[in-house]
Amino acid sequence: MLKAVQILGCCSSGFVWKPRSSGGFSFISVSAKPLSYSLSSGRATRMDSSFLPEFAVRRARSLRAFRAPSARSESNPDGRSASSSSVAVQSSAGNVRKINFCQWCGGPTKHEIPHGEEKMRAICTVCGKIAYQNPKMVVGCLIEHDNKVLLCKRKIQPSYGLWTLPAGYMEIGESAAEGAIRETWEEANAEVEVLSPFAQLDIPLIGQTYIIFLANLKKPQFSPGPESSECQLFSLDDIPFDSLAFSSMLVTLNLYVEDVKAGKPKFHYGTINKRPGTSPSDIHAFTLDYHLQS
Repeated sequence: MLKAVQILGCCSSGFVWKPRSSGGFSFISVSAKPLSYSLSSGRATRMDSSFLPEFAVRRARSLRAFRAPSARSESNPDGRSASSSSVAVQSSAGNVRKINFCQWCGGPTKHEIPHGEEKMRAICTVCGKIAYQNPKMVVGCLIEHDNKVLLCKRKIQPSYGLWTLPAGYMEIGESAAEGAIRETWEEANAEVEVLSPFAQLDIPLIGQTYIIFLANLKKPQFSPGPESSECQLFSLDDIPFDSLAFSSMLVTLNLYVEDVKAGKPKFHYGTINKRPGTSPSDIHAFTLDYHLQS
C-alpha cells in the first residue's frame, strides 16, 4: 500500500503527487479538473484523466451481520433521531448542530469558544466536558458481476423506493473494508470480496465522507435485506440514474461508467458541495469540486 503521499506542486491542469522513497509506487499524475453534471440527464460530462495503479486492499477478516436500528442517509448524518440518543441535537445553519445536553452526565450545555480553539463548542455546565462534532464515515461496495452492478432499492426513509449501492456507517472496531462487506451483507445478503478502493467523496455540509470499494460477488446469490425491497444487477446502460437515492450514488456510478467505457481503472477523490436549502431528494443540487483522479 501507499505509505505516504507528498503534494509536490500544482499547476493549472492539476496536482502532482509522489510517494515517499520507501513506497512502492512510481510517479502519479492527478487531474484536478472538476466534473460537471447535466441537470436534465443526471449524467456526467468528462474531463481527461490518467491511469491508476490499482490499490490492493487486504481482504476483510470476516462477515459480521448486525443491524443498525434506523435509516441512514445523506440527509440524516447521525442515522438516528435526537430522542433515541443521550445527546439532544437540533439542526442549524450549515453543518453545525446544537447540542443541548451532555452525553456523559446529561447536564445542560453552554455554547462558547474554548480557550485556545476557534470553533464554537458545546461545553457541559456540570462536568465541564466539551462535545466535539466529527464527520461520519459511510462505506459501501460497488459490486461488479457479469459486466453489471448490484443496486438495492431502499425500503426505509429517507429516499424510500429509490436505488442505491449497499452502504452505511462504519462501526467501531471494524475497518472501512470490513464495514463495506458488512453493509453489503445486511442490505443485499451478498458475500463479497473487496478488490480496491474506488472513490472517496466528502460532503462537508452534512458532515459525511463516503468510501466506496470495488468488489466481486463470492457467490452469485443475493436477495433483499431488511432495509431493501429489491436487489438487482444492472447493465451500465440500464442503471436507473433518474431514480437514485443520493447525490453520492449519482457521482459514484457516473464515474464508474465513465471509467469502464474508457477502459482505464482510476481512483477518485472529490468534494460534493450540496446546495444549502435544497431538498435532500434533489440529488442534482450539488457541484463536484476538487475532483482528483489517478
